Amino acid sequence: MQLAQEEDDPSLSEDIARGVGRLQREVDRLEEESLLSGEFDSHDAIVSIHPGAGGLESQDWAEMLLRMYLRWAETRGFKVDLNDLQPGEGGGIKSATFTVHGRFAYGLFLSEKGVHRLVRISPYDASSRRHTSFASLDVIPMLEAEGEIEIDSKDLRVETYRSSGAGGQHVNVTDSAVRITHIPTGTVVSCQNERSQISNRATAMRILEARLAELARRQREKEIEKLRGEKMDIGFGSQIRSYVLHPYRMAKDHRTDLEIGNVDAVLDGDLDELIDAYLRWKTSR
Repeated sequence: MQLAQEEDDPSLSEDIARGVGRLQREVDRLEEESLLSGEFDSHDAIVSIHPGAGGLESQDWAEMLLRMYLRWAETRGFKVDLNDLQPGEGGGIKSATFTVHGRFAYGLFLSEKGVHRLVRISPYDASSRRHTSFASLDVIPMLEAEGEIEIDSKDLRVETYRSSGAGGQHVNVTDSAVRITHIPTGTVVSCQNERSQISNRATAMRILEARLAELARRQREKEIEKLRGEKMDIGFGSQIRSYVLHPYRMAKDHRTDLEIGNVDAVLDGDLDELIDAYLRWKTSR
């Protein structure tokens, strides 16, 4: 910069500004990675979204969340496979499961785990009343090495069916959808995004393996917390964030107290500030 001033060369200043911008982005990336030090943070993520009570309102909110996270994943350069999408009756979705491929996908999505609350004037209410809707997001890491969890084939019930998803560009409607039930735990996994039944079954098995591993981890955590006599501060089912569209417009994270006025940008996938604040809050605890 000093050289640019001495030479009175504005082109050098422009080069420096671009270089500083690149350097800042690299520093931000490295700083973010330093906050993601969990055992599975660098793994791919298996994400599930489910509406809460409230029928069409919550189903619509769940679909809005799905759109938000797919857009955010795209901006981060992650590859996403929509494994299963169950449309709701009349609109929205009953559930969605998708796999996010990319470094630190699990560590980043873990910050979004919990219940998300929407407050708005309902587009489905003829009286234009304000409604509050809830939807939950759960995430587990995709295991990198198969075989970490042993699954007896006798414990599985495998069903095939025609895909019923109305997912447009996100799902291929085929006759080869697969649903696998792990009978001892009652865990059910469905996959319908591949055209081959063999591929759908292989993907479903990988997701089942990851979910059973997560069940085992949670059981160990419960045993440890029982010995400690402590309650976990944040668990699945806790309200972590509110998105308010009426009477004012704001997204607020209840863990970090971060408030963002441009809630429309957040719903369009601009989540980096919220995620970064959570990672810093979590690290400082």
